[in-house]
Amino acid sequence: MASPALQRGRFSCPNGCYLITTVTSRRARLFEAPESALEMIRWLRSSDDDGRTWSHAWVVMPDHVHWMFQIRETSLETIVRTTKSCAAKAINVLNGTRGAVWQPGYYDQYQRDERQWLSQAKYILENPVRAGLSKSVGEYPHTWCRWP
Repeated sequence: MASPALQRGRFSCPNGCYLITTVTSRRARLFEAPESALEMIRWLRSSDDDGRTWSHAWVVMPDHVHWMFQIRETSLETIVRTTKSCAAKAINVLNGTRGAVWQPGYYDQYQRDERQWLSQAKYILENPVRAGLSKSVGEYPHTWCRWP
């Protein structure tokens, strides 16, 4: 069960921009496998294609995902639940596994203005460098950002 502290103060603002972080079950390094990382990215893109979100940036790290998006339709909770659920089912099929892919819950942060959006996008893009997975921004294959 997700910690109630993660939900305290959570709200879903139409057209609001959010940074969410979600972590794999038991911090398994599931996304070290490129096929699993690409499957996760497929579901992030699907959320945009289906009109639920407008993504600004993401990084799929070995054991967690940072995703910054603007809500276009539905609620924050529905967006995250749908994306995590669909990705989990697809990843389990891909890997021939069963069971939990994600820890329950997620961390969210509402982005109040464009300055904060840009700061958080920079944080997302620099995450693989801080983790020692790449030497420079843009080198890690599982990052994407709308801004140059």
